[in-house]
Amino acid sequence: MKKKLFVGNLPWKATEESLKTLFGEHGEVVSVKIVIDQYTGKSKGFGFVEMATAEDAESALNALNEKPFMDRNLRVSLAQERPQGDRPPRSNQGGDRRSFDRERPSRFSR
Repeated sequence: MKKKLFVGNLPWKATEESLKTLFGEHGEVVSVKIVIDQYTGKSKGFGFVEMATAEDAESALNALNEKPFMDRNLRVSLAQERPQGDRPPRSNQGGDRRSFDRERPSRFSR
């Protein structure tokens, strides 16, 4: 059974290939995903590595958590699976626009 690991505190110069190589030393890597900011195109500093078995994931977690990688100590833990549809809706407007549509009383008015 595949297991997904959360990998935090990633160096900015880390690539999916470099993570695959690092985690591949501890078992079979199924997939690697570094989360990228959609506006800047740069890494957000975390990602996910999916290992082929729970044993591979446990081995990688024990070997790599708090260990240096490209001058930063990785933070590795089991990823929390989220059921589909459990994510709140996103807005490209930068917030809830309805809050700007209302009349707000001034704190200085009587």
